[in-house]
Amino acid sequence: MSDDLSAVTRPISQANGLPNAHYTDPAVYAEEREALLFSQWAGLATASDVPAPGDAKPMDFLGTPLLLLRDRDGQVRVFYNICRHRGMILVSEPRRIEGAIRCPYHSWCYSTQGKLVATPHVGGPGMNTHEGIDRTTLGLIEVPSHIWRDVVFINMDGTAAPFAEVHADLIARWSDFDTPLHHGGPDSTFTLNVKTNWKLAVENYCESYHLPWVHPGLNSYSRLEDHYNIEAPGHYSGQGSTLYRQIRGEDGTTFPDFPGLPAKWETAAEYVAVYPNVLLGVQRDHAFAIILEPQGIEETAEHIHLYYATPQVDEALRAANAVLWKQVFEEDIFVVEGMQKGRHAPGFDGGRFSPAMDGPTHCFHAWAADRLRARRPLAAE
Repeated sequence: MSDDLSAVTRPISQANGLPNAHYTDPAVYAEEREALLFSQWAGLATASDVPAPGDAKPMDFLGTPLLLLRDRDGQVRVFYNICRHRGMILVSEPRRIEGAIRCPYHSWCYSTQGKLVATPHVGGPGMNTHEGIDRTTLGLIEVPSHIWRDVVFINMDGTAAPFAEVHADLIARWSDFDTPLHHGGPDSTFTLNVKTNWKLAVENYCESYHLPWVHPGLNSYSRLEDHYNIEAPGHYSGQGSTLYRQIRGEDGTTFPDFPGLPAKWETAAEYVAVYPNVLLGVQRDHAFAIILEPQGIEETAEHIHLYYATPQVDEALRAANAVLWKQVFEEDIFVVEGMQKGRHAPGFDGGRFSPAMDGPTHCFHAWAADRLRARRPLAAE
């Protein structure tokens, strides 16, 4: 089948979805790595993953070894997890950095701000300096990062405009929720490993069209007809609900609301995909973030984190909320895995979109197609 992306960016009533190759072809996967993930503000982790100064967590982002680190001053940073000497991995497992970050190979040492602070015997036995080694130019390589709603966004190639500029519209849209988030703790985070291309997880999350058939329980109180589309071409898309219902304990207990919310949020909730790979949800009394980690063409890890308005909430209710959301997200697995299998049908042309219901998904497809076409030679199509 053709990889003519012009069909994807047509008006929704005439458009096709991304061709099969974008879900099954290693060459296209590598192309998307650069165009859709490395050149954009992609989600890596959460600041809650490194809660205390000195906390360090080694990570892999599409084959690149990274180190998520909270420095001595409390700032979260992202570095390449490699020594500037011979490229040795510095930190192999999550831990607290008590002194310096020491390379296990030749003991070059770095501060938590990434400065090279020690080079033992670099000038010969007992000589810890050398005129050819300028420590000021050999600090750890830092990856541009930005934290919003506790998500650590990174721009691997350093070419993206500032995060606050790129996502000014969404930041303003959700300014009512511009208050501290409190992670629910170990029982409020879980990972789902799904056999699908990461884009299908985004596409499914964007729309509410599937609610009656895939989420009948959720649809019983948050019906399809209570939802609306959210479309911000080039940046994010998703869905909103006008009939959010709080979870309640047996005694009627609810979570505390985020402070100062306008009345509209008493019954409203919104769920958006922040391109490329972060899925966010806001409700009056809790929020969540899902970071999609591509682990291969047909493998994705979904890292889910739940947040609250106060540091302490009812423990039983918090646990019940985690169970509820895990069930909802697990209900989507057979859908995205089924679509992934379907992309191996050679005659499939990318599919069509419902002009009324699939606008958010088409926005994502068009965003991906636009960025890929911009990086390809003009003759490619």
